[in-house]
Amino acid sequence: MIDIGTIAPDFTLPDENGEERKLSDERGKIVVLYFYPRDNTPGCTKEACSLRDSIEDLKGLDAVVIGISPDKSESHRKFIDKFSLPFHLLSDTEHSVMEIYGAYGEKMMYGKKTIGVIRTTYIIGKDGKVLKVFRKVNTATHGDDVRKALAEI
Repeated sequence: MIDIGTIAPDFTLPDENGEERKLSDERGKIVVLYFYPRDNTPGCTKEACSLRDSIEDLKGLDAVVIGISPDKSESHRKFIDKFSLPFHLLSDTEHSVMEIYGAYGEKMMYGKKTIGVIRTTYIIGKDGKVLKVFRKVNTATHGDDVRKALAEI
């Protein structure tokens, strides 16, 4: 897990079109970086749509949204098209960035320990420093929760 006040580690991952995206290319903007388990699953769809529905407010606060999951670019493209998602989704098929950010590892799922993506969101400031970390995410209200946190920062 990356601590608040720490510079967010830079990374390069392919987006929904297979184009390489770097976190450092977003310097000067607030970045809402969210890690999620899988495209087109109920919880992940709720979370993505909640962020989509809050995008105008987030843009008004000078924020961009970037999602990361282990899915491949083609899956991301279909997910974006199906739900009209106005942000990039990046593919971390090897879980390397997720591991650095503490968003992959042991977790409880349906009362059992398992290894997988740990739903986590980071708000990264214009200077690249972590401003807030959501370790517990309510998928249905996440967009509004992020908006409220940004308004307080």
